[in-house]
Amino acid sequence: MNKTILCIGAGYVGGPTMAVIADNCPDYKVIVVDINADRIAAWQSDKLPIYEPGLDEVVKRARGRNLFFSTDVFGGIKEADIIFVSVHTPTKTFGAGAGKAANLQYWEKTARDIVEHADRDKIVIEKSTLPVRTAEAMHRILQSNDKGLNFEVISNPEFMAEGTAVDDLQNPDRVLIGAMETSSGQKALQAIVDIYKNWVPEEKIKTTNVWSSELSKLVSNAMLAQRISSVNSISALCEKTDANIVEVSGAMGLDSRIGPKFLNASVGFGGSCFKKDILNLVYLCEFYGLPEVASYWEQVVLMNEYQERRFVQKIVDRMFNTVAGKKIALFGFAFKANTGDTRESPAIYISKLLLEEQGQLAIHDPEALDNAAIDLKDVEGDYTFEEDPYEAAKGAHAIAILTEWKHFCDLDFERLYHSMQKPAFIFDGRNILDHKRLHKIGFNVYPLGQKALSHLEK
Repeated sequence: MNKTILCIGAGYVGGPTMAVIADNCPDYKVIVVDINADRIAAWQSDKLPIYEPGLDEVVKRARGRNLFFSTDVFGGIKEADIIFVSVHTPTKTFGAGAGKAANLQYWEKTARDIVEHADRDKIVIEKSTLPVRTAEAMHRILQSNDKGLNFEVISNPEFMAEGTAVDDLQNPDRVLIGAMETSSGQKALQAIVDIYKNWVPEEKIKTTNVWSSELSKLVSNAMLAQRISSVNSISALCEKTDANIVEVSGAMGLDSRIGPKFLNASVGFGGSCFKKDILNLVYLCEFYGLPEVASYWEQVVLMNEYQERRFVQKIVDRMFNTVAGKKIALFGFAFKANTGDTRESPAIYISKLLLEEQGQLAIHDPEALDNAAIDLKDVEGDYTFEEDPYEAAKGAHAIAILTEWKHFCDLDFERLYHSMQKPAFIFDGRNILDHKRLHKIGFNVYPLGQKALSHLEK
């Protein structure tokens, strides 16, 4: 077996995954290709195109040794025997399934490129998140070649979380590999198992049929998102009953059957996967005639949207029923801490709603301002981007915490308070701040799922 691996797609999944494989598998040559020349140039520079803790070091160890980045997609297809496909699979915005089904046009184009430029048998691996039974369609396209070539399709979904991607790849909970239940399919499966065995304990490498692997990825993300929506729904009830969501979720998390992860109330989930994968799951359930199952999972997304609207309505209500002409400092725009990724970030939707209310926004984030500018470029309203949180808060009526960046907790809140308009408000959409201390300084503090600490409401 030629030990040359190709990854088509140099984004948040392809780039880090291939860097970790190259770092741990010096006997393999790993090539990452993308049609975006600027992205490839960034992977070859000192400033990588994505921010991920620990990624710089991994890339620098392997780059130029056995890790290479290129725009030559067709040359890479010819050279490699193992091809990971990690292209964009967004939600469809047109035609049948619009708003729910996955748009597979980029995936299909890639499959056809592989057929056209391959000169020998290949193993093709689905790394993008795809709907169940997609491998069957990919296999049909690949096998329709008139060159007499055989392509084996493997499902190897990613389970890394942005912000901890490198550690998730180096020390995964599990590596899932699904293959066709044929002799050639099982042989291909073993070739992929052999890659991961270089650093992953064998008991953590789980093999399944290809359909189970595809569905496991969708369902894993749906279950995680469900936990977030569930606790956020209870945060609304806590605010009505004077219960404390931190105490409630803490008590729940002590139950070993439930556990503590993904039980923190927040302004909602974001990222490239959760919403897209749930809507994909909803579409599949509808397609296969399971409307009750589809409605169940769709509610997870609807609850997330409700939480975002509820947060904005709280800001408007507490600031005397209007934010028109008032400056609001938004601290955080990335969908989570330790990443610059803003895809489906709650901050996008919250910003748009506040601008519709004619608020003036000063947006601060340590890593996501460039992406924030792209997200809001077509949005009308009064907003600025600030590298300095103190500049963002100067003259503001309120601060809203939208991302759980740790350094927000270390800011000089007395300095912030004295620079702001009075009364000064803090809306903690991540429940990360010391609310009693902020109230003592003079802020009117509104957490999620907890009793407000206000100087205005006695």
